[in-house]
Amino acid sequence: MEEKKNKPDEILRVIQEDEQSSKNGHLKIFFGYAAGVGKTYAMLKDANAAKRRGVDVVIGYVEPHARPQTAALTQNLECLSLMEDVYNGIALKEFDLDAALARRPQLILVDELAHTNAKGCRNRKRYQDVRELLRAGIDVYSTVNVQHIESLNDMVASITGVTVRERIPDEVFD
Repeated sequence: MEEKKNKPDEILRVIQEDEQSSKNGHLKIFFGYAAGVGKTYAMLKDANAAKRRGVDVVIGYVEPHARPQTAALTQNLECLSLMEDVYNGIALKEFDLDAALARRPQLILVDELAHTNAKGCRNRKRYQDVRELLRAGIDVYSTVNVQHIESLNDMVASITGVTVRERIPDEVFD
């Protein structure tokens, strides 16, 4: 008798988890082996295509890396204002998570997933900002390089001789 009672409870739990996951936004990661391979460019091309299909697309943060072709792809997309702060005499511009959540676009672009946020931001890491956006039901496009993935960092460093400090946990890809 107890086994039959647990079965409906288990079914209900699975249904509730499915409903919750369908309310979450979806993350699309533009993945590369190194800086400069075109991740941001590809992300912006896909975002412009989504906008042409009628999707409400907003740039939360994009680093055009002084590339005119990349900067040109931002021209037709709404861009949220960035938070500005000064740290150790350096002017910093950061993604404004609160502005993004208030705007609630269907799709937001948040470049450089492994970025460490400046002091004063709600989350320490940008991937944590992205998690909040996803939980709010907002789809996110982001970029990351292979060396920023925690479990691959040491292997990539042994091959390239370059160690990076900004890393994301493997679970971000789960």
